[in-house]
Amino acid sequence: MRDIKERVRDKNPKIRNPAARLPKELVRQTVLEAKEKPRELQGKTGSQSESLTQYGAEKIESVQYRAASVAGKTVGKRTYQGGKKLAGVTYRKIKERKSRQEEVKAAEEAMEQGAESGKTLIKVKPEQTALAKENSKRQVKAAPRVVKVSGLSQEKIKTQASMQKWQVEKGAQAMQKARAVQMARKSAVASAERGEAVLQTTGKGAKLSMQGITAAIQKATAALGEMGKWFAAGGMAFLVVFILIAGIIAGAAFSSGSESSESLSEEVLAYTSVIQRYASQYGIPEYVSALQAIMMQESGGRGTDPMQCSESPYNTRFPHSPGSITEPDYSIEVGVKTFADCISQAGCSTPQNLDKLKLAWQGYNYGNGYIGWALQRGGYTEANALQFSQQQAASHGWSSYGDPQYVPHVMRYYSGGSLFAGLFGNQQIVSVAMGQLGNSGGQKFWSWYGFDSRVEWCACFVSWCADQSGLIASGNVPKFSLCRDGVSWFQGKNKWQSGGTTPTAGMIIFFDWDHDGNSDHVGIVEKCEGGRVYTVEGNSSDQVRQRNYAMDYASIMGYGVIN
Repeated sequence: MRDIKERVRDKNPKIRNPAARLPKELVRQTVLEAKEKPRELQGKTGSQSESLTQYGAEKIESVQYRAASVAGKTVGKRTYQGGKKLAGVTYRKIKERKSRQEEVKAAEEAMEQGAESGKTLIKVKPEQTALAKENSKRQVKAAPRVVKVSGLSQEKIKTQASMQKWQVEKGAQAMQKARAVQMARKSAVASAERGEAVLQTTGKGAKLSMQGITAAIQKATAALGEMGKWFAAGGMAFLVVFILIAGIIAGAAFSSGSESSESLSEEVLAYTSVIQRYASQYGIPEYVSALQAIMMQESGGRGTDPMQCSESPYNTRFPHSPGSITEPDYSIEVGVKTFADCISQAGCSTPQNLDKLKLAWQGYNYGNGYIGWALQRGGYTEANALQFSQQQAASHGWSSYGDPQYVPHVMRYYSGGSLFAGLFGNQQIVSVAMGQLGNSGGQKFWSWYGFDSRVEWCACFVSWCADQSGLIASGNVPKFSLCRDGVSWFQGKNKWQSGGTTPTAGMIIFFDWDHDGNSDHVGIVEKCEGGRVYTVEGNSSDQVRQRNYAMDYASIMGYGVIN
């Protein structure tokens, strides 16, 4: 061990260390003992040998680690807080941009819809639209990149957003006036797609009736030509009888037409396929005309509750307050279901039973309580409808109750139930058959005929349609469940037309698939065009379907002539 030396600064230095006053050997011994003492302590504790240098190095590393850990945590915390703040700013910027884009899109959609509905909307200046679109296309980039913002001032952006919002509100107000018509059109289009082949019976009712009248006039003209021989022979008495009969028919025509002098609105006609769908669903497909007349009287087909049936017990989705239904399709469903219940309680089995039909109509307006009350008094009359209204108003303390003239009001728009149902039933039967398109299984028809279980039901279908058209009651069509019985009846009445000839609408078409002389299938002729016969047939793959064949198709056995 080297001796510890001190540099002498002067001859008489001031020595502050007391050890320096000791003799040199004492100083040396003291230093050696100081070095040996740690080693002795290590031996006594039995710990591993460790130098002071290593111990100090580890202490320094521990201190450095703690310092680095604290520093790292501080830096990480500050970095997280800064990133979180930057992310929040970025999110708000993106949200604002998205809001402006949605406002621009809403304004454009409102203007497009306004143009389609024929309404004049407030137009946006081209430069403003372009500016809004350009502004909406800018994107906010997240950290670590710099957030890019529009060159527009904040005040200008707010002004533009306010203008766009105002334009959207004005467009929405303009669209509210046309919303009901648009909903009607959409609903009608959707229903037409589901049942493209369904005929709009009431809308074409007048046309069909005129075709029937025209055909009757043509036949009458031909008959007059034949009767010319009688006139030449002095058959004046027969002429008088003919004129009387013609007068009776004309009077019936004007009498029946007077109750249906007003046509249906375009809005009501637009709902025809929807009414047919729900009428078939609830078992009253032959009452489409009666339902259209109700809609015409209630709303003219306008508004979101065209059947005005929000107070019906079948309304389970909207409040039971007038006009509360906001979905036209649901309004029609509830209205049809309500009227089907009225038909059932009134005991109305066919649209030609006007007495029962009028009772059902008045029950739709008053509620089903009227139907039972009226049946105890012989059925519907205008007098007891007024009496019931007065009694209900008095018992509730109201000034009035319902519409005592509801039936005459509805009859203004009703095209069915005419006395001409038997005369022009060849057109009526086609309309009734078309209303059954899509029926599967045929239970409605074979159970109506009287069968307890399923049978081959094509003839039952034809008979059911004929009955609903008044043709069985008038003696123009038999009630038959076997095709061969139908053929025998028409041939026996000399009302048979052989296959290969041109049929007319409403004729009964018979088929012989295996060409053994016996009919295997029957349907109703819808029309004949372009050398083909178009039909409506029951039990065609167990459904009511439309088919068509060449007029000279070998399996067409012949036709039963109605008139």
